Amino acid sequence: MRVLFLVSDGSWSARARAFVLGARGLRAKGHDVLIACESECPVQVRVAESEVPVLTLEPAASVAGDTWQLRKALQEKAVDVVFVHTEEELLVASSAVRLGRGAGAVIRRIPPFDVVNAGKGARFATRIAPTGLLFSTEADRTAADVGRHRVPSAVAPMSVDPADHQRAAEVTKATLGAQANARLIVCVHDGGDKRRVFTVLRTLALLAPRHPELHLAIVGAARPDELRMHAAALGVNALVTYVGATENELSVIRAADVGWVAADGDAAAFGVLDFMACGTPVLAERSPLTEHYVADGIAGMLLTPADPNTTAATVAAFLAKDEQSAAMGKAGHARLNRDFTFDAMIGGFEQAIAGAAQRSSQTVA
Repeated sequence: MRVLFLVSDGSWSARARAFVLGARGLRAKGHDVLIACESECPVQVRVAESEVPVLTLEPAASVAGDTWQLRKALQEKAVDVVFVHTEEELLVASSAVRLGRGAGAVIRRIPPFDVVNAGKGARFATRIAPTGLLFSTEADRTAADVGRHRVPSAVAPMSVDPADHQRAAEVTKATLGAQANARLIVCVHDGGDKRRVFTVLRTLALLAPRHPELHLAIVGAARPDELRMHAAALGVNALVTYVGATENELSVIRAADVGWVAADGDAAAFGVLDFMACGTPVLAERSPLTEHYVADGIAGMLLTPADPNTTAATVAAFLAKDEQSAAMGKAGHARLNRDFTFDAMIGGFEQAIAGAAQRSSQTVA
């Protein structure tokens, strides 16, 4: 079967990364794979690095324009399965399937612990083409309503490809504006809700007088001006480096002494998994997602949402125990290799593809 991954994001994102990893893993197993994305955008650059064939879409095209381009591709390439993320992508792909070959299926991937949005567009899409859902955890599948979809649901547990971390050259601390003997905290931020990353900055401000060796690098701050203003008000801007989402984030993550995740969804999951792959202990606010990936007190520490004073006291105690931190990093790396393998993730994509091949012909009401 020929598989196409549709990425409408114009910038590099965690969900785009999930599809690039999925495409690359399927291709390594002999599947015929394509990624459709806008031409001359950061996603296309990353796809080119992965050596997966690219189908370029016109930048800023309308929904009708994307549907028409995709329809032609489905006909010419004989695509059997299209993977999408958003409701708009689901509608575009389902319309293209209906207008194109009249065959094929569309599978919508759901990021970890996201609620499935079944708006009017999604409901219409399920009527015009066979659709299915691909979940990131079994708990998500259990909680969701999958009855409207003709393709059986599947689960692709999130993971990372260890080869990526081995290839990434660790940046020097001097490159990040830190002293060579600095203790580097790398914070993964998804550019969304800033409450968690503000807590990180306030914690740094409280710890800095007693821990002058600390330096913070925030990865994924696409628009860091607000963060810079907040850090300046706290007097810690000199201790913070902002790394854009389009840069090689894995090189920065590899240099971390401590990882801190201030994100949701795919970005949070990848942040945790990246730190675990590098043997780095993880700090994160407690949530169902972080509880799923981080073994509290074993691979890192989950912080109770609270005022920065409480967080700072907890983090200070954590930083004071070097041997414990090293042990947590090793435990996280072992857990990644045991519970969140790349093979399991790709196996989930294959399960979804197999379900599409055996989909029911029953009409969805």
